[in-house]
Amino acid sequence: MSQALTQQRIRIRFGKQGTFRFVGHLDLAKTWERVLRRAEFPLEYSQGFNPRPRMQFAAALPVGVTSESEYLDAWLTARIDSLERWIEQLRSSSPAGLVIYGFEEVPIKEDALPTLVTSADYRITVADIELEDLRQRVAALLAAPSLERTRNKKTYDLRPLVLSLEVNDDSSLSAQLVTGDQGAGRPDELVEALGLDPLQAKIHRLRLSLRE
Repeated sequence: MSQALTQQRIRIRFGKQGTFRFVGHLDLAKTWERVLRRAEFPLEYSQGFNPRPRMQFAAALPVGVTSESEYLDAWLTARIDSLERWIEQLRSSSPAGLVIYGFEEVPIKEDALPTLVTSADYRITVADIELEDLRQRVAALLAAPSLERTRNKKTYDLRPLVLSLEVNDDSSLSAQLVTGDQGAGRPDELVEALGLDPLQAKIHRLRLSLRE
């Protein structure tokens, strides 16, 4: 991949809402390719038989989870100014449920976006559970020395990936999970570890934390 043409690197903050939450990561990447081309961004492409736009996502979002804090880096072959105009072009080119909050310029040679992610904050709402029952489940989980879970036929410990977990007065949960290239706690697996059905939970990613 040649970087000789790179003139600018931008970081787009976006969200997934409504039925768009069911779009998987691979389809999300294809959607963003179409959106950026339609908005006429001067994308840099890889070389070879199957050129692809040079893009990078911060962290994959589980299917079915909504969000207001996703990040995408894109490398451009020409600098763009008048950010408000480009934001409007992005918004007008985006499908329903793909929400564009804004973007900024970042250093071209900054570290890879996934390596900058440290944690993620979630709001989790579970239907039909008593507040005291939920508090007891959370207390038991936080007191557990380990929480063995299986992902992709591999066993791992979820407990050190749970940085914080609190019960709110409206019976929702506020959770902060380790997220990044050093490991990632999945909110749906946290719900399962509480003995609850992830299919009955509404999970929303509030924030992705990036290191400086």
